[in-house]
Amino acid sequence: MEFIMAFLSSRVFIIFSGITVIVVFLRFIYDFISWLRGVTPIFFRLGNALSKREIAIFASDVAFGDLRDALIDSKIFKGKNIVHIKDNNIDKARGKTIFLVDWETFGDKIDQVFSERKNHQTAIVIYAKPGNIPQEKMCDIAKSGKHCSC
Repeated sequence: MEFIMAFLSSRVFIIFSGITVIVVFLRFIYDFISWLRGVTPIFFRLGNALSKREIAIFASDVAFGDLRDALIDSKIFKGKNIVHIKDNNIDKARGKTIFLVDWETFGDKIDQVFSERKNHQTAIVIYAKPGNIPQEKMCDIAKSGKHCSC
């Protein structure tokens, strides 16, 4: 036991221990900086891509206000990129990159909403209470995408 205590308190062990701690600390700093340099540009690109997206909200006046406020409060989307689509001007949504559909207001016009997409890259988000969308309509919505298991 005395041999171990003498070895641990020797100058050689203390020097190597200090060098090891410094190397591990520098490696940690290097890895952290490398991680930041790799991840930060992705977050900026993703954030810019989302904030520049044009969003069409298909909803009544009351639901539009609530949904718009929720999107703006998230600080991801800009208010100037959000457009209100009423049931008499669905064609105004053409060219927008994200459709946010209030099911209570536009559930009966969902086929028209899908037909206004410029391509299948246009994201459609349906805002509905749980269980409000009938199962057969869910299958129709799924079939309008590329993959369907109905």
